[in-house]
Amino acid sequence: MLSHDQVWAAIDRLAERNELSASGLAKRAGLDSTAFNKSKRRSADGRPRWPSTESLAKIMQATGASLDDFVAMLTGGASAARPVSDGIPLLGFAQAGAGGYFDDAGFPVGHGWDVVEFPAGAPEGAYALKVQGDSMLPLYRDGDVLIVQPGATVRRGDRVVVKTTGGEVMAKILARRNTRVIELTSVNPDHADRSLAPGEVEWVARILWASQ
Repeated sequence: MLSHDQVWAAIDRLAERNELSASGLAKRAGLDSTAFNKSKRRSADGRPRWPSTESLAKIMQATGASLDDFVAMLTGGASAARPVSDGIPLLGFAQAGAGGYFDDAGFPVGHGWDVVEFPAGAPEGAYALKVQGDSMLPLYRDGDVLIVQPGATVRRGDRVVVKTTGGEVMAKILARRNTRVIELTSVNPDHADRSLAPGEVEWVARILWASQ
């Protein structure tokens, strides 16, 4: 009998054989670019999630793999010639405030994401936001890419991305956070600092890394 881990490992091998990340494979097959993320392989309560037969058919068609090829990958055969960098979802800041791109915990979901390669190996659930405009100068410039990790421990002084319940998405520095207030220092000194009640904030995610 096939196991949950075997099926997902075969998808990873198919991606590697075609020099793609799991996200890149999903996108090539016309699927949501986050469809094969590791965070999607189990439900919130830990139960295994299985890929649909339609998804499997689409990735085989997109890569030219036969059913025999995929069966071989289920047993550990037909692996990639070399490892590839990790692909993570990418979205512009201007889009991030719109609905449908994040779940309630700030993890990427839905359609409309691009994919960016991140060779250092991104943590589970990480995604990228592309800076647009000059509102984050001098720390971040237009076109810079921020790697963001939802669910990571956030401490005072960390650079963070914050989404408010009103749909505003901003990059700030966390100055203070308690049960009564979340205080944020602006990256750009020309922009005002913010003080928000916890009920006004949908999620806070730590910025791990930025292209310069």
